[in-house]
Amino acid sequence: MSKKSILITGCSTGIGFDAAKTLVERGYRVFATARQQQDLNQLKELGCEALYLELKDEQSIDACVDSVLEKTGGELYALFNNAAYGQPGAIEDLPIEALKQQFEVNLFSWHRLTQKIIPVMRKQGYGRIIQNSSVLGFVTMPYRGAYNASKFALEGYTDTLRLELSNTPIQVVLIEPGPIESQFRMNALKAFERYINWENSEHSVNYQKQMSRLAKTVNNTPFTLPASAVTKVLIKALESKRPKLRYRVTFPTHLFAILKRLLPTRWLDRLLAKS
Repeated sequence: MSKKSILITGCSTGIGFDAAKTLVERGYRVFATARQQQDLNQLKELGCEALYLELKDEQSIDACVDSVLEKTGGELYALFNNAAYGQPGAIEDLPIEALKQQFEVNLFSWHRLTQKIIPVMRKQGYGRIIQNSSVLGFVTMPYRGAYNASKFALEGYTDTLRLELSNTPIQVVLIEPGPIESQFRMNALKAFERYINWENSEHSVNYQKQMSRLAKTVNNTPFTLPASAVTKVLIKALESKRPKLRYRVTFPTHLFAILKRLLPTRWLDRLLAKS
C-alpha cells in the first residue's frame, strides 16, 4: 500500500472526528464512518473516504468492511474502534433493553468488526487493533453502570484478544481517556430520557443534578482535555515499533490508576461515590 490505511468508527464529532482529520493530514488513508449524511459530507471535505455505518446493524457492519477491503485490495493497516455512547441511570432503574443497546453498540459491534478484520491482518502479516476504552473501564462511578459494565467488558475482551494474538504480528492496544471535550453528554442525555423513568425513581433528586450537568453546552469537568489529546496517543499506538499495551489520557485516568493500586477498596469506593 502506498499509504497506511485505517478504519475509524464514530467520526461525526469528538475523538473520531479529530483522529480522522489529523491522520488524513498526516498522510494516512482514512476510512471514516458516521451515520448522518451531513457528517459524511464533512468528512469527505477533509479528505477522508467516508462510509455509512450503523453499529446496531450487522449487515451495515459487513457492508462497511467489505467496501473498505474492496477499495484497498484486501488490506488494512489499522482498525480504531471508537464509536460508543454512555447510558446513564442507576442500575436498579435500567431496563434490560437499555443494557442490551449499550452492549450492542459499545461491545458487540466492535467484536463483529474485529472478527472481520483479524483474518485480513493475519493474511497480510501486520496490523493494529486499537480500542478506545475509558477510565471507567477500570474504576466505576455511580449512575454510569451500563457504560461502566460495557467498558469493563471491553477491557477484558481486549486483554484476552492480545494474549490470543501474541504469536502473530497483530498489535492490540487500549486507550483509556478520562474527560474529553465531545458531544458525549448530549448523547447520554438522549439515552437517559429514552429509557429512565426518573420521576418515579428513588434516585430522582440525583437524577435532576445529572440532567442539569448533561444539558450544559460547556463542559466544565475538571481536567477536561480536547479530543486532540487522544489523537496524540493514537498516533503513538499506530507508529511506535512496540506500542504500549495501554495509553492513559487525562490526569484523572492516571490518578485513578494509581489510587486503585494503592487504596483499600472501601476507601476508593468512598472517593468514587462522591464523583
